[in-house]
Order: sequence, then structure tokens, then C-alpha cells
Amino acid sequence: MSSVGREGRTGVQLLSALLLMMLMLLSGCSTMDVLVPSYITARNGTNVRIPCTFTSCYKMDLNKFHMNWTYKVADNESETEVMFMTYDRKKGMIPLTTDQFDDRVEFTGNLDKNDLSITLSNIQPEDTGFYFCHVLNPPDRIHGKGTIHVNVVNELPPPRDSTIAVAIGASVGGALALLILSMVVIKCLRRHRKQELTSEEKMEEEGKLEAEAVAEEGTK
Repeated sequence: MSSVGREGRTGVQLLSALLLMMLMLLSGCSTMDVLVPSYITARNGTNVRIPCTFTSCYKMDLNKFHMNWTYKVADNESETEVMFMTYDRKKGMIPLTTDQFDDRVEFTGNLDKNDLSITLSNIQPEDTGFYFCHVLNPPDRIHGKGTIHVNVVNELPPPRDSTIAVAIGASVGGALALLILSMVVIKCLRRHRKQELTSEEKMEEEGKLEAEAVAEEGTK
């Protein structure tokens, strides 16, 4: 092979390798999903767990991991979020002193399982608002954020009584079953009647043939 051919082949190989590296970089795992409920209803004076977990393409590196919880009354850009819990590389998850929550916030998650949940004790009506779970897990380049709207009420709404729905469903199901059974019975009766008619017609035809045969014999 000539030197020109070898140089051309080497150039193509280098170009292919560069393209492959670019594709690997572009298709690399760089996304994160923060999983939270969108809405929580809590009864005044109770302890409420506010869950937050995340999925990442990379294992958590506690030396690079960043996380904090923030709060604000309304979910709008004009209001500033108040940080009340954060992750410290030496101390782990630590609550921050705030006028609103004081010492009522506790970390109840598990970092080994990517669980960043917290529990708010003796929740009050003024705790109603939006809670934000911020996560950054390098080398993920995405800053994950989960938003939970917590509403504090004096009494939780009673659970829906499903008895009526079950009764209606059972009645409708029974009626349908009876209708299907009736249709099957009617179809069987029609089939049986058709078979009887066919048998009678056959017997009548045979009788005619026998009468014709006797008449022919008498003629002879």
C-alpha cells in the first residue's frame, strides 16, 4: 500500500474516533429526576413527612453532593425562598434556624438510598406554602428541583364512602349477567325449536315418500 493510502486510512480512523468520542460525550448520562408529591394536605398540629427522592445516572459522591430545602408562601418569582435545611460535607443533613420553623424540622431520609425526605413537627396553618427540594449530584450537570404544595387544614376531609358505588356496580353487573343468561337461554330454545322443526319436516317428507311408494305398489 502506498504512503498516500496509509495516510488517508489513518486520517479516516482518527476522524471516526473523534466522532465516536463526541457522540459518547453528547449521549452521556447528564439528567436527573427529583421525585416529590405535587400536593400534601396536613392536619393542624400533626407531624407531616414531606418526601423527596431523586434518581441519577451517577452514584452520590458526598464530597461533591449539594442539597437544600427551601420554603416560601407563594410560588412566584417576587418572593424569596427561605432555606431551612442543607447538606454539609462534614455534618451531613443539618436544619437551619429560622423564625418560622425553629427546631421543628428533622431529616428523616436516607442518603444511601437517595432519600432526602424531612418531617415537620406540629405543623401550623402558617406553614402552608411551597416547599422546594434542590439537588445537585455531580458529575450530573442538571440542577434538580422538586416543588411540593403543602396545605394545612383544621380537619381532614372524610374519606369517600365507596359503598354506594360498589352497590351500583354490583347491581349493574348483576343485570348484565342476567341479560346475558337470558340471551343464551333464548338462543338455546330457538336452536332446539329449529331442530324439532327440522325433525318434523324430515318425518313428514319420509311419510310422503312412503305413501308414494305404497301408491305405486297398488298401481302395479
